[in-house]
Amino acid sequence: MIRPLDRALVWFRRDLRTDDQAALYHALRAAQRVWCAFVFDRDILDPLLQRGLRADRRVEFVRDSLVGLAAQLRALGASHGIEGAGLIVCRGRAVDEIPALAARLAVQAVYANHDDDPAALACDARVRGRLADAGIALHTSKDHVIFERDELLSAAGTAHDAFTPYRRAWLAKFDPYCVKAYPVAHHAAALAPVPPDLAAAVPTLAAIGFAPTNLHALRLPSGSAGATELLDDFLAERIGRYHQTHDFPGVKGPSYLGPHLRFGTISIRRVVREARQRAQAGPARRGAAAWLSALIRRDFCHQILHHHPRVVDHAFRPEFDRIRWEHGRSADALFDAWAQGRTGYPLVDAAMRQLDRSGYMHHRLRLVAAGFLVKDLGVDWRRGEACFADRLNDHDLAASNAGWQWAASTGCDAQPWFRITDPVAQSRRFDPAGGFIRRYLPQLAALPDALIHAPWLAGPAELAAAGVELGRDYPAPIVQHAQARRRTLARYAAVVPAAGTIRR
Repeated sequence: MIRPLDRALVWFRRDLRTDDQAALYHALRAAQRVWCAFVFDRDILDPLLQRGLRADRRVEFVRDSLVGLAAQLRALGASHGIEGAGLIVCRGRAVDEIPALAARLAVQAVYANHDDDPAALACDARVRGRLADAGIALHTSKDHVIFERDELLSAAGTAHDAFTPYRRAWLAKFDPYCVKAYPVAHHAAALAPVPPDLAAAVPTLAAIGFAPTNLHALRLPSGSAGATELLDDFLAERIGRYHQTHDFPGVKGPSYLGPHLRFGTISIRRVVREARQRAQAGPARRGAAAWLSALIRRDFCHQILHHHPRVVDHAFRPEFDRIRWEHGRSADALFDAWAQGRTGYPLVDAAMRQLDRSGYMHHRLRLVAAGFLVKDLGVDWRRGEACFADRLNDHDLAASNAGWQWAASTGCDAQPWFRITDPVAQSRRFDPAGGFIRRYLPQLAALPDALIHAPWLAGPAELAAAGVELGRDYPAPIVQHAQARRRTLARYAAVVPAAGTIRR
């Protein structure tokens, strides 16, 4: 095979694997010698430290996954007789480190995969410019979604702004070739030994300024091996029931692959291939179809962010930027109570405590917690999204923004603004026996199932029998839902034309 380039560098980011990795594949096919690098980017890490997030599970997950990635690269090289291949790990600003490393290695091109987060695009533009000044090309590829950017447009040539037609178009365009794996291993003879002065082990957390978390105690396996372990468990045990169980937080229903999809320790093509195959036929087809729909929604969220980057700071529907949210000390107190899990609404509080302890929140509870903050407390959705961004192990801007704007009724294809979900009704529906609540709010464990969703409805004798005193063991509700609903309808009606026709 004739390779047109002498030397190339692969810049790993949200794609921490060697299997079916688009940028790595293209580099190996294009160049005779290929090096691989990752940057602990100070432009990403320093803001975390400034916000007091020195113990950040995502940083630990990435660091642990890099250890696995380095081992995979060494093994790939060794399988082709190349000793000393591996991963070059840099610490600094990516806009500085990548051009400097490219010059140090005298490469003709840098290969990376797309990242459509606005901050990543801005970084790419600066890196591209500095590389171009040195006569080095930057090539980027699609890797983290099935269809991206302009690949799936409406008949009018515009981006879809509703999920159902997007899903139909996605399924109509899908072809098995879309999920065909890149045969990276076949071309790995192009991997080059890491120069001795760049050959160092992946730095410890302490070396990059971070502290250990409870990640290992949570049994969230990292790296490609961890992703495969979770996927195999889901496919063997739960996918066939996914459509029945995925809405219930007290049930082991989801795949728990969120962090792995976020950081690319597993290929989205592999995951969709598994879902699509099972959705076609067999006993798991209904569960697999529901899971595939969730994966398609992930693509949908990314194409919304690409076509409408303003959603990062603004409502998708501009009229909702005029909403007058609660502000001042009162709003701060409401937000703090929500963030700390002491609103007096057990399902909301249990969800926030799950997030605090584990960095995970069940997808149904994300909608419940978000809806409560926005429509019961009247707090700007952007504050809640920022909270999730700091805490979620699998935080992905595209999906998180879409979820928050859906809950706030400000986004595309969002729930109607006048639909204000009752958190108690949600609790009774999705945690009927209160098992999830009892796990994260053990002080309420002795309450009967009928009362655990709304302890304030219990009588003095019932509370005493359960060993609960409201205001001491568990807070009384910080708002009354019926009153909050009226305030929210008025808040939205002020900015929505013809809102007076809605029954209040």
